[in-house]
Amino acid sequence: GLENVSGISKQTKMIKNDLFLKALRGESVERPPVWMMRQAGRYLPEFMAIKEKYDFFTRCKTPELASEITVQPIRIVKPDAAILFSDILVIPQAMGIDVELEDGIGPVLPNPIRKASDVDKVFIPDINDTLGYVMDAIDMTREKLNNEVPLIGFAGSPWTIFCYAVEGKGSKSFDKAKGFCFTNPVAAHLLLQKITDTTILYLKEKVKHGVNAVQIFDSWGGMLSPTDYTEFSWQYMNQIVEALAPETKVIVFGKGCWFALDDMAKSKASAIGVDWTCSPRNARYLTGGKKTLQGNFDPSRLLSPIPVIKKMVHEMIDEFGPDNYIVNLGHGILPNIPVDHAKAFVEAVKEYQRK
Repeated sequence: GLENVSGISKQTKMIKNDLFLKALRGESVERPPVWMMRQAGRYLPEFMAIKEKYDFFTRCKTPELASEITVQPIRIVKPDAAILFSDILVIPQAMGIDVELEDGIGPVLPNPIRKASDVDKVFIPDINDTLGYVMDAIDMTREKLNNEVPLIGFAGSPWTIFCYAVEGKGSKSFDKAKGFCFTNPVAAHLLLQKITDTTILYLKEKVKHGVNAVQIFDSWGGMLSPTDYTEFSWQYMNQIVEALAPETKVIVFGKGCWFALDDMAKSKASAIGVDWTCSPRNARYLTGGKKTLQGNFDPSRLLSPIPVIKKMVHEMIDEFGPDNYIVNLGHGILPNIPVDHAKAFVEAVKEYQRK
């Protein structure tokens, strides 16, 4: 029975800075919490030093490296939550879809899925067989974090994974992915369901290893019309939310998906990410006012002079309101952002005074 007891105490040990979790629970806070999407990454010289030595998937698959990269911004930029360094494309890899990373191009899938027989070959994997390295990285990260801040696990939305799997690479419009949905909806839905089932198993395993919340990134949701979004993206994201909400806090984020904020707000998600094209006021209006929102500073705005960044962050908090709010960017931090500008973004939140 002892292992059991330690297992429980490991999970519920008080996290010293739990502002992020308080905001997710909708509790009142002295100031909103702050973290940045892609904070463990390419704008940090310390990250670039590791990047020089190891290729991308080696960094993902080596728990020592993934955990080190995850805690770098906690030491340097000091946000209120850590997000595990990984990639959304570890899921298709685990499902038997080849993924390579080409310098200067990004992810490339050499054998894209273009017909029903391709979909049949895709399988729902055993998570510990295929993605055990992610769980090891969580264990190591939690040791390094030592209960200082919460740890976020994440996955791509099924639609976003589908986009890469069918298109074979990044795209401005994902015409091939959309075309597959509209010409072969039965096969498309089968693939989306397989990705959904795998993602649920994956995130549940992450929760077992002690992540404190999970975020689903729908990077390419904004490619779809509102009607198609409901059919090909949201219904699958919502399956994940329904499966995970009893076990952990779930954040959903769709880039360019302001039209889905209403549906997202009706779901069991604990928070909803907003990009910079939607004003705080509209985001509050579309979500009915009470849901915790996260966002939505334009990442390019971190190139502004530091005093401007700080002023804009304070205005943003005033507009969202300090409660039911997590300060973040409206998408991932860019590689060309000076570290002291990233620090200023976080400091601005910490200096925020409630009116």
